Amino acid sequence: MSRELDEPLTPAGRLFLQPDTNIVVLCCLGTTQPLRIEAIKSVIADSMLAKHPRLSSILVVDKNGREYWRKTEIDMDRHLIIRHDPIEGATDDEDAANLYMADLAVSTPLDTDKPLWEVHLLTFHKCAVVRAHHALGDGISMLSFFMAMCRKADDPATMPIMNPVVVPRSNHRNGVIGGILWRFLKVVWFTAVFVFDFIARVLWLRDEQTVVSGGAGVELWPRKLATARFLVDDMKVVKKCIPKTTINDVLFGVTSLGLSKYLDTRSPKPSHEGLRMTGLAMVNLRPQAGHQDLIQMMKDRTTGWGNKFGMLLLPAYYYRSGSDPLEYLRRAKVMIDQKKSSLESFFSYKIGYLVMCIMGAKYASILNYKILCNTTFTISNMVGPKEKITFADHPVDYMKTTSTSLPHGITMHMVSYAGTAYMQLLVAKDLVPDPQVLAKCLEDALLEMKEAAVATIKQK
Repeated sequence: MSRELDEPLTPAGRLFLQPDTNIVVLCCLGTTQPLRIEAIKSVIADSMLAKHPRLSSILVVDKNGREYWRKTEIDMDRHLIIRHDPIEGATDDEDAANLYMADLAVSTPLDTDKPLWEVHLLTFHKCAVVRAHHALGDGISMLSFFMAMCRKADDPATMPIMNPVVVPRSNHRNGVIGGILWRFLKVVWFTAVFVFDFIARVLWLRDEQTVVSGGAGVELWPRKLATARFLVDDMKVVKKCIPKTTINDVLFGVTSLGLSKYLDTRSPKPSHEGLRMTGLAMVNLRPQAGHQDLIQMMKDRTTGWGNKFGMLLLPAYYYRSGSDPLEYLRRAKVMIDQKKSSLESFFSYKIGYLVMCIMGAKYASILNYKILCNTTFTISNMVGPKEKITFADHPVDYMKTTSTSLPHGITMHMVSYAGTAYMQLLVAKDLVPDPQVLAKCLEDALLEMKEAAVATIKQK
């Protein structure tokens, strides 16, 4: 009877279970108060875990090798890992959390005889680290589930507001035929160009070697983790100086400038101007961007919970220090605008789905691993709560996220929370032994852009 009720894994879920693309998402929540274990345990147990078909199911494999989700009873004592001892070598609580997550990024995988998630409580350092397998869902799914268990800090009876990002639709009726035709031609052209680049990166084209380049096997190397902090208000100041610029444009401009600054200080020989370092970004493909309401996600299986994202190749270029910092933003904006005019992310999703259906998860994993080996870094960005929140009556001081290691030398995951954006830099320590220096380069890049933006705005 239980076999009849089993739910097959989605193609993306099967992909994330392959050895080369087996990814676990890590999220750290820090507080200033001592952890009340029973309160945390009670909130998790009383949440929608028991109802959610993914989070309350174990992974089973039939005799033909097909994977399924099978409903089970949750034993909270097996999902809560409590550590009372301090983390050796940590300078403070946040550093302890980074050391712990860096170790988890290359350590023991999740047990498959229980639902694929855990909560690690570091009582000495007043933080919780959540591990959840990527086969369960993407970052939007996980964040939406977590937010449903939180409350506003200034109104404990209310859940945090889930502010969707509304993308205004262009009114084609008010546009002339020429304008519509021009937009169509741009979509066709940029899609063709970027899809060709995507296929080339999968098959043979690779970034030039730098001090931060990874490759096959690098995912097994020991990791270090550092945090770069950005004030969202500073990013908004930079955004204002160039019309129609977005926070994502600013983020990628900062990334390009920060990587250039790091190469200036760490490369044994000068890098040439225009050196390309390709980033691999994940793009949410749901019809509605931003946060999602958990109840609606559970109802709508076609566009709701799960892994609904495509991939984009985002090239960052090296230029020597001393140039106009806003030039990095201009280049980033032009490139991202072109990406928005293409169907690259939808193509990457559909081609992955097609390979999964025709050739199976093994070959889809090989292609994904190859594109990771042929690019330089991973980058992701999620909009978190704009207001302070509480979890089990603990005020959340910071929120950070990362994942298990990839063949990249650098993996960047950013999430914003209450006016601050936290970028976690997970690095292979044999390639980037000083991630704190890289974090400082990125933070300085934003401050330099802000300075230049303020000067530009004053001149206007």
